[in-house]
Amino acid sequence: MVKKASSFAALGGLVYSTDSGRHCPECRQPLDACVCKQAAVPAGDGIARVRRETKGRGGKTVTTVSGVPLAEDALKDLASALKRRCGTGGALKDGVIEIQGDHVGLLLEELAKRGFKAKKSGG
Repeated sequence: MVKKASSFAALGGLVYSTDSGRHCPECRQPLDACVCKQAAVPAGDGIARVRRETKGRGGKTVTTVSGVPLAEDALKDLASALKRRCGTGGALKDGVIEIQGDHVGLLLEELAKRGFKAKKSGG
């Protein structure tokens, strides 16, 4: 059974304050100092690797782009632009852009045009 606190001092500190405005529910920092939504750029060598894969996809060919040095929001925008450029569907999963079909050459050209170091990976 939980014992009720008899005074505010027994609660262990500040209960409510409006000094710093609204707070983030995850990190409990003021919204202007919140670190939860800041996307970190993934660590790596800065080279985007483009490869063609069929393994584990029911025989379908998928072109994957990994190692792009961008934050999550910018990576989503890049994935959308690459899908539009190839004229196919695709997805962004765990920082890897997947484009349906075999578009290795086209993606290498497009990434180079956008200023990324890109190279073909795999066979």
